[in-house]
Amino acid sequence: MTLVQIIVLALIQGLTEFLPVSSSAHLILGSKLFGWPDQGLVFDVATHLGTLLAVLIYFRHELFALARSCTRPVRSDQDRQQRNMVIYLAIASIPALLFGFLAKDLVELYLRDVRVIAWTTIGFGLLLWLSDLIGSRQRKLESFRLKDALFIGLAQALALVPGVSRSGITITAGRFLGLAPDAAARFSFLLAIPIIAAAGGYGALRVATGDSPIEWGQFGLAFLLAGIAGWVCVAAFLALLKRVGLIPFVVYRLLLGVVLIWMLY
Repeated sequence: MTLVQIIVLALIQGLTEFLPVSSSAHLILGSKLFGWPDQGLVFDVATHLGTLLAVLIYFRHELFALARSCTRPVRSDQDRQQRNMVIYLAIASIPALLFGFLAKDLVELYLRDVRVIAWTTIGFGLLLWLSDLIGSRQRKLESFRLKDALFIGLAQALALVPGVSRSGITITAGRFLGLAPDAAARFSFLLAIPIIAAAGGYGALRVATGDSPIEWGQFGLAFLLAGIAGWVCVAAFLALLKRVGLIPFVVYRLLLGVVLIWMLY
């Protein structure tokens, strides 16, 4: 990979990983637009680990509280809620991990296509708009229940398809359940941790067993840029939600999908 390719694709990964616009779709489109070859396994591992570190740092206080709730007796309603949240995050992670394990090769072979990206970008953009239109803005994470975790977890499994967007579909599901936008986004970002960790860990295992050689300079640069961009993205997105809501991202998805269809046909 060239230096320009590393910088552009690492920033794309970091800036779109946590937005409801599909990071995988943007990476595919970026490579096709510039005529670049597939970025490869090592780059994917570096950017996944970078964005994982970003979300771990941003939510470090919440994560510490969740971990602490599992290591001591329940002393308050807050302790109980935090312990339950750990269970909910674990349960919501299962469908995506299972689907990813069973269908990853199928998706790689048949769904990493610009036509698929175009239509999923539009379709799930409209679904995001609909969820924001009819969703209540009252529910907070304190009201979260097991059935909510199951619903969001099943929805997240769809995100293996390029163009769907992991954060987009989980925020959409949360809004349909009546979660406030910031509550839906925070659960989505916390839920990203086991998914990104699994993807990065699986890739790292393949690299360690010799599937791909490592150029450590490129790895470090991609890791650093994706991590910084990911942290900025999370902070900016949560701030923007309070001011402009989700509609700008719906509009972006629709415009992107229309442009892609126009280019194809």
